[in-house]
Amino acid sequence: MQPTPRTSLDTDAVEALYALPFADLLFRAQQVHREHFDPNAIQRSTLLSIKTGGCSEDCGYCSQSARRDKETGIERGKLLALEEVKVAAKAAKEKGASRFCMGAAWRGPKEGDLDQVIEMVRVVKDLGMEACLTLGLLGEGQAAKLAAAGLDYYNHNLDTGAEFYDQIITTHSQQARMETLTSVRASGMKICCGGIIGMGESRRVRASLIAQLAAMNPPPESVPINHLVAVPGTPLENAPPLDPFEFVRTIAVARIAMPTSWVRLSAGRQEMNDELQALCVLAGANSIFYGDKLLTSGNPEAARDEALFARLGLTGC
Repeated sequence: MQPTPRTSLDTDAVEALYALPFADLLFRAQQVHREHFDPNAIQRSTLLSIKTGGCSEDCGYCSQSARRDKETGIERGKLLALEEVKVAAKAAKEKGASRFCMGAAWRGPKEGDLDQVIEMVRVVKDLGMEACLTLGLLGEGQAAKLAAAGLDYYNHNLDTGAEFYDQIITTHSQQARMETLTSVRASGMKICCGGIIGMGESRRVRASLIAQLAAMNPPPESVPINHLVAVPGTPLENAPPLDPFEFVRTIAVARIAMPTSWVRLSAGRQEMNDELQALCVLAGANSIFYGDKLLTSGNPEAARDEALFARLGLTGC
């Protein structure tokens, strides 16, 4: 097997990419993209919240923290029934999704909950789809159990650069996230790991995040780039708006820094017009979340996505 191509970009080098003229940056990103992917294909994933609200953590961007449920209006829900998950996964497949992602608002799963989630993974796999989970911090042996169940991807984002992390989250460290990612990699599963852009961080912090992701050995197979959805009632509800071209630059830089990773255009698409999404595709995004909802935030309807893909000549993969 060929080794995964890796870059050796530090934060300074990544920041230098950001500073390139816009056309030059996108041209370089397209060159890299075409070396490793079909430029006219896009992978579609669907995300289902299998347990909503009541999370003990204080992530500043999140509406599901129990610390602010009165402000956000998100009620604590129970873990979905297996049949509900099966129905949702079948519907996602029929709409063209090839990967089904399930998220639970926990600091980390208890063993009894994990056993129920493993049954959900098996249902998704039986449908012939890739399965991805995001359950928070994993305890000892939990990654191995998920891998044995056939889970393809585990999602656990770094969220932001290490130097900015404690301004967004104080109830756990970024190092704790890295430890979960290490156990996931050791179990043989693929990693889905990215971050959130537009939380008031500097370009230097964005460059630091990309450098951290690219320095993983190997880099994450899937890299979601989320645009902050400023949810009323959260600490970041009044975060300063991000220049759309800065978001496109982040996609392009991620593509250059991680040539063989799927770069996913994730949260925030609801607020993006078709032209901005097209620029993100040009910059190297080749995966999207597909469906009507991302956990608690809206997402463009499938019909709108299909119309955009037709206009751009994009096919599913």
